Amino acid sequence: MGVVYHTHCIDWFEEARTEALRSMGASYLELHESGMDMPVVDLAVSYRRAIRYDDLVDIHVTWSLNRTATRIRFDYEVLRQGQEGVCITAHVVLCFMDRSRGRPVSAPPELVALVSGPDA
Repeated sequence: MGVVYHTHCIDWFEEARTEALRSMGASYLELHESGMDMPVVDLAVSYRRAIRYDDLVDIHVTWSLNRTATRIRFDYEVLRQGQEGVCITAHVVLCFMDRSRGRPVSAPPELVALVSGPDA
């Protein structure tokens, strides 16, 4: 059909999320090595405009923690470079989970501080 296959966008979100965490000074690898996993517990995508093969895109990511800091939500906007308007919006919610117990836990305090910013 000449457009990007819809599920590839989920891979884009994971890469953008990883880079967003890295830009804050956090690392998925460090979280994993500490015994924590972050499974996806909610995902929603709205496809508004087609992205065609060879289009260049920008992905804008914002994030927030829930009140108890057991979940983190990432919101995405995908825009085609050089064109007006958002092509895709999405959100992904991940839960912080202690791998050994298989139970949700609060985010590490260091990550809470990074996500919350200096005014938290």
